[in-house]
Amino acid sequence: MRIVIQRVREASVSIGSKLHSSIGAGLLVLVGVADGDKADDVPWLVGKTAALRIFDDENGVMNRNVMDVGGEVLAVSQFTLNASTRKGNRPSYIHAAGHEVAVPLYEAYCDQLQTAMGREVKRGVFGANMQVSLVNDGPVTIIIDSILKE
Repeated sequence: MRIVIQRVREASVSIGSKLHSSIGAGLLVLVGVADGDKADDVPWLVGKTAALRIFDDENGVMNRNVMDVGGEVLAVSQFTLNASTRKGNRPSYIHAAGHEVAVPLYEAYCDQLQTAMGREVKRGVFGANMQVSLVNDGPVTIIIDSILKE
């Protein structure tokens, strides 16, 4: 699994011009599931997401996590994180997991993150054409891959 974490001042997901979910300050997490990803990947990613110290402390040093600052989380599925651009200019998505694998892993990530944080994790709609809006704070954007463990 591959996630892109963005520290945001606010973020939202709309579907067909209708607001589906939104958060204030916290994290927008884009979640990509690839073929070969397993349920074992989820707890590691959840731990990294919840504990990632990318919020400023009283000295202006990134030393606090999303829970420390009372931040919210919006998790959005995004199969394009598994794009291959090795050949040509049209990305290939052959490494992206199909619905039968991706949906349960995306949902498990959201559910486990919600449990770990003790607060609701807002979500997009898997497979929907979503419009994601955000105000990136910093900007701070972190990419985490469960296979590479970095």
